[in-house]
Amino acid sequence: MATAPVQQPTAPVAPSAPLVQQERRITRTQSGAIPVMRYVGLSATTTPSPLPSNYRSGLADPNWRAAMAEEYKALIDNGTWCLVPRPPGANVVTGKWIFKHKYHSDGTLARHKARWVVRGFSQRHGIDYDETFSPVVKPATIRAVLSIAASRAWPIHQLDVKNAFLHGHLEETVYCQQPPGFVDPVFPDHVCLLQRSLYGLKQAPRAWYQRFATYIRQLGFVASTSDTSLFVYKDGTSIAYLLLYVDDIVLTASSTAFLQQIIGRLHSEFAMTDLGALHHFLGISVTRSADGLFLSQRQYAVELLQRAGMAECHSTTTPVDTHAKLSATAGAPVADPSAYRSLAGALQYLTLTRPDLAYAVQQVCLFMHDPREPHLSMIKRILRYLKGTLSSGLHIGVGPVQSLVAYSDADWAGCPDSRRSTSGYCVYLGDNLISWSSKRQTTVSRSSAEAEYRAVAHVVAECCWLRQLLQELHVPIASATVVYCDNVSAVYMTTNPVHHRRTKHIEIDIHFVREKVALGQVRVLHVPSSHQFADIMTKGLPVQLFTEFRSSLCVRDPPA
Repeated sequence: MATAPVQQPTAPVAPSAPLVQQERRITRTQSGAIPVMRYVGLSATTTPSPLPSNYRSGLADPNWRAAMAEEYKALIDNGTWCLVPRPPGANVVTGKWIFKHKYHSDGTLARHKARWVVRGFSQRHGIDYDETFSPVVKPATIRAVLSIAASRAWPIHQLDVKNAFLHGHLEETVYCQQPPGFVDPVFPDHVCLLQRSLYGLKQAPRAWYQRFATYIRQLGFVASTSDTSLFVYKDGTSIAYLLLYVDDIVLTASSTAFLQQIIGRLHSEFAMTDLGALHHFLGISVTRSADGLFLSQRQYAVELLQRAGMAECHSTTTPVDTHAKLSATAGAPVADPSAYRSLAGALQYLTLTRPDLAYAVQQVCLFMHDPREPHLSMIKRILRYLKGTLSSGLHIGVGPVQSLVAYSDADWAGCPDSRRSTSGYCVYLGDNLISWSSKRQTTVSRSSAEAEYRAVAHVVAECCWLRQLLQELHVPIASATVVYCDNVSAVYMTTNPVHHRRTKHIEIDIHFVREKVALGQVRVLHVPSSHQFADIMTKGLPVQLFTEFRSSLCVRDPPA
């Protein structure tokens, strides 16, 4: 940016022409003391360059050109491909350059990122790809591991694998074009025979997971059967947990020395960056204090409000009113259904740390196939509630993790169209909320007891999975899991062999829960509705009750 000429104070006598010429001669920009290219390069460290529309625009900008060169160098250094003459009749996958600004958790610019991505949709099944499934770690697993680490005051680090997909080995023969802007001048007509996977390939996530899982097992880690993206190491008193979500890794261990030893072994095999103590993972900001961990998606929520054009809206105290549930056919269709679906999908991701939004978001997602104006109004109400609770997040305390307690509830025949019920539950590990759900039941219940019992069956299934997960984490739960339900008939059916015409059609759920009760793994107890925290997952509540239950869901303001 050129520096504006400095204006001198007005003198009583007008300056002469030679004085003006002398002023111009000493201008540092004109004399070359401050080169223009150097000045632009320095300013770009704080101001992001605009996103290029194509690779030519990227090459014209020094920041994006450097990012593209860095990406190309990583591809070459990794031995991603070898150039071969184009085989006759071969399916050559094309690609494109993708540009993105990477930001810190506080919203400041981190770097310019360019990625060479192939167009996987042009691949043909059975020719250049086969299996594509790749697991990712479950949110409940992340919260369970963080609860254990916080309770035991273990160090928690996050690692970022550079060009993770490039480490995966391909079993199929895949050809792709040379990256535009970096075509080999000697062999411009050759194509790339891929030796490693590339971003955009259908099998790339699977190839990377298999490559990483194979190596981590060589170090002594064992993949969990409850969640195959969780790897556990135990040797005497040394314990470590590793969570893998594509190329993001969370690693915690029983001691700092042991943790650094594992990081060193991973460094020797993969190009990765130790980002230090866990602070920003999957768009979630993590703050550690003496009271535990605080998980927040404030920056994501701010960007969501800006995208919806509601950054300056007035806030509201609850995300949903206390009226009856909306009908799928109420009101006129919205003008832009795609915008509705985009906002509803974005709100789903926000429920990773905001259980108080689970019911409201579940309701608006029911109408994504044909959104109407009342449904859009409900999304706007959620965003207004979000505006007033931007700083709220999920608190994970440092208390003991020796018990598993659940709350289950159902809103019988709440759907005005299908008369299906809504199930909701909350599961606590110690005092920390680690799993929750709000979901419409798949069948119509003929009584409130049946609806409540189906909800109990859902949470018992979740608790069985969590008990197995904690067993693999070497944190077994010795006592039975207590499930609280506010329906006396549902509690009665869990322990008594009731068989008559009103319950025979839900016999499978009855036998499943009763078997777990008989084994001593689960106890189903009655709780008054005033203490039924799962109510917040099935219906709209008055302001005072909603505020009390929200606090019970471990939703807090950030630590001071």
